[in-house]
Amino acid sequence: MIRRPPRSTPKPSSAASDVYKRQPVWILNRSEDMLKTLDKNDANLADPNLKVTSQQPSYCQNETRSIKSNVLVVVGICTHLGCSPSPKLAAKGDMGSEWEGGFFCPCHGSKFDLSGRVFKGSAAPTNLVVPPHKYVDNDTIIIGEDQEEKV
Repeated sequence: MIRRPPRSTPKPSSAASDVYKRQPVWILNRSEDMLKTLDKNDANLADPNLKVTSQQPSYCQNETRSIKSNVLVVVGICTHLGCSPSPKLAAKGDMGSEWEGGFFCPCHGSKFDLSGRVFKGSAAPTNLVVPPHKYVDNDTIIIGEDQEEKV
């Protein structure tokens, strides 16, 4: 297994990118306001309860799909045809008045919330993939190695 260099957590309300297995990975540090939006869209999500368990490690099978509730780590590849969605973290804007922030794949219009969960009616069949990752300290992540205990 290739050990990725540790990656620092980005500032709140922002995302950083990395590469894992030649795929883009986003690390999103969600603000408290971002976290409050997560339960608002459950009725509009295809898999809000994470029934497709292969999309995230068992330690991330929770509403935030993360080890730490504020930090999301997802592979930036759409589950439809492998395009690369764009982070659209700001609410509303060019995504419309109902948009709470998330990721948008312009190729076929797939939308994902701030936990990488796919909206119903999107071309993407499943949520964005959460790769294995772990924390080596409070702010440093290694992508590609599994977390053994919840931080």
